[in-house]
Amino acid sequence: MATPLPSATREIRLVTAPEGLPGPEHFAVVAQPLPTPGPGQVLVRNRYFLVFPGLRTLIGGAPEGVPLPPINSGDVLFGPAVGEIVGAGPGSPLKPGDAVTHLLGWREHALVAAANCTPVGDVLPDPVAHLSSGSAAYGALTRLADVRPGDTVFVTGAAGAVGSLAGPVARLLGAGKVIGSTRTPAKAERLRTELGYDSVVVSGQSPTLARQLGTAAPEGIDVLVDTVGGEQLTAALAAARRGARFALVGALSGQLSPHRDGDSAPVEIDTFRVTNQGITLRGYSGIDHPEVTEEWAKRFGGWLRSGEISFPHVRIPGIERAPQALQELFEGRHFGTVVVELPAQ
Repeated sequence: MATPLPSATREIRLVTAPEGLPGPEHFAVVAQPLPTPGPGQVLVRNRYFLVFPGLRTLIGGAPEGVPLPPINSGDVLFGPAVGEIVGAGPGSPLKPGDAVTHLLGWREHALVAAANCTPVGDVLPDPVAHLSSGSAAYGALTRLADVRPGDTVFVTGAAGAVGSLAGPVARLLGAGKVIGSTRTPAKAERLRTELGYDSVVVSGQSPTLARQLGTAAPEGIDVLVDTVGGEQLTAALAAARRGARFALVGALSGQLSPHRDGDSAPVEIDTFRVTNQGITLRGYSGIDHPEVTEEWAKRFGGWLRSGEISFPHVRIPGIERAPQALQELFEGRHFGTVVVELPAQ
């Protein structure tokens, strides 16, 4: 017997535009009548949704070129989610009971066009793994950095959603040495013991990050997967070997700065060294490589089932904790991907 649907559902709204980093005080949990799906629509009961730093950019006013709309005061937040269809309108190819992914997280129930949902299937052993950022790490390593056997790979922001998978994936693709960066010694220890990083440099410590990297990679680095920018990108350039390939995936130095709007991350680049060493720097966007998503899911699923890789993540229970989870993400309190988990019923 099907479980009766509630008459109301809750969602997270931005209530005031922040100056600097948003905090829980800028959001509200708001109850709304449960919507009814129309033609070609489905109603999804969300089980998990992603907490991701890109929300800072969207809340600050999405700049030109970002393929997502800005989030203004009064708007409901959104982002990747996994859920179960509990209602389907006329003409929908999906039916109640189907598990799907979509982009209307940050709410208990989502009214989504069926065309904007992707069936989950069984390619991954755990549905929450569909919220990993591993596709970006894998795409950067295979499409831009072209990891080769024996390469020394440096991953910035290694304890984040992308970095916690980039290092292990680089190793599986043949890297000889994997170095990461993070913000605390405790995370550095976890990166070494749990994820197999050979060395980890810690920003804000003495000696400088550049000197730490020089010690960790005395012969230089061949590949960079950069999620941070700032001084970490500068240090990586100083350590680059001839022909090094840099894949830029994120810009946390700008997104997490209280003095910026999350839409820029200036950095000083030694163009003489780039030219003299033949270094390539390319930004990775999944939009440019649409085939990577399916390829990554198949390889990720195989690696998870064989035990060759894990999915580092933390599950925060309850929609009411979502605003606090976002603040904790900005503060670097968590390890790996951060998701909010909602009750099954």
